[in-house]
Amino acid sequence: MSNATPTAQLSDAGVSIWLDDLSRGRLQSGSLQKLIDEKSVVGVTTNPSIFQAAITTGHDYDAKIAELAARGADVEETIFEITTADVADACDLFAPIAAATKGVDGRVSIEVDPRLAWDTAGTIAEAKNLYKKVAKDNVLIKIPATREGLEAITETLAGGISVNVTLIFSLERYRAVINAFQSGLEQARDNGHDLLAIHSVASFFVSRVDTEIDKRLDAVGTDEALALKGKAAVANARLAYQAYEELFATERWAALAEAGALPQRPLWASTGVKDPAYPDTLYVTELVAADVVNTMPEKTLDATFDHGVVTGDTITGRYEEAKAVLNAIEGLGISYDDVVAQLESEGLEKFVASWKELLADVEGALQTARKGSGARVRTDRVSRHPAGAIPGQGS
Repeated sequence: MSNATPTAQLSDAGVSIWLDDLSRGRLQSGSLQKLIDEKSVVGVTTNPSIFQAAITTGHDYDAKIAELAARGADVEETIFEITTADVADACDLFAPIAAATKGVDGRVSIEVDPRLAWDTAGTIAEAKNLYKKVAKDNVLIKIPATREGLEAITETLAGGISVNVTLIFSLERYRAVINAFQSGLEQARDNGHDLLAIHSVASFFVSRVDTEIDKRLDAVGTDEALALKGKAAVANARLAYQAYEELFATERWAALAEAGALPQRPLWASTGVKDPAYPDTLYVTELVAADVVNTMPEKTLDATFDHGVVTGDTITGRYEEAKAVLNAIEGLGISYDDVVAQLESEGLEKFVASWKELLADVEGALQTARKGSGARVRTDRVSRHPAGAIPGQGS
């Protein structure tokens, strides 16, 4: 393994590398295939901010928007058609990996409209619509882990649809997500679905935890507080993996596994480092364990490939250390529950804002196309968000 690239070493250690980005340009240029071939990428995640950046930057979507305008499509239909087409094409690109891994990898995720995050019935309906439209076995439908989303997760899985549960920050909510997953599989089994065909990941967000807690540690300002900076996110994720190990070692899970079910793998999301004082591979090399996914923005992927130091499992056996970090932070008067609640709220708000910007930009492009002046998407707002710095992006 000594001659392998760091990304290959990461893969050998049990981490599936997925790219947190997708665009028509990536698909058409061959750049995504190159990442598969050279940097061990075996899947893709998307979110509203990623699509907002892709569609409103450049001219890759102009012809399709003009075509849809000519057909009389409205803005909602246009976005639905564009995003599902990209995901379907990416699913085709990853189909060989999906076949080779029996569906564990080779996955492409598409998220329900973020405005539905607090609407259980609406989320279920949208999940079914997206699954039917993409029509690929290796698609994952992303559902936010809001309280309202938990029932939607169960119901969607019960219908035989594979799910990526997203925007998880708290350990308590993560346990609720695993419960919702197992309930969904129990219902799917009772409904006659082949459990071996149902896959799921739980996207546990990492870097934003440090961003918020570091800010609060700076406000405390003591030497003890400052010494804890940059430690909360990794500790939180390690304890999530402990919960994963615990809840997939129960009699309840054993019964599902006997029926053919596969575990819901933890996925580390938001793994791009926000603070330049920290190593740029921090949320990759410190979160290595068997059967996890790390979805990375390309900048983080490149850094890992270039100089990541993979030393094997960096999670198991470190749970007491992780608990001590979170307890010390709580002891300084920083409320864990308050932090994770704020992060969930802000994450959803950013995704909704990106979606609304996308709606406005595509509506403008449709109007232009209907006037016969082409379909260029407005980029005035996008110019504020250079590549790699999109608000709300999973990275």
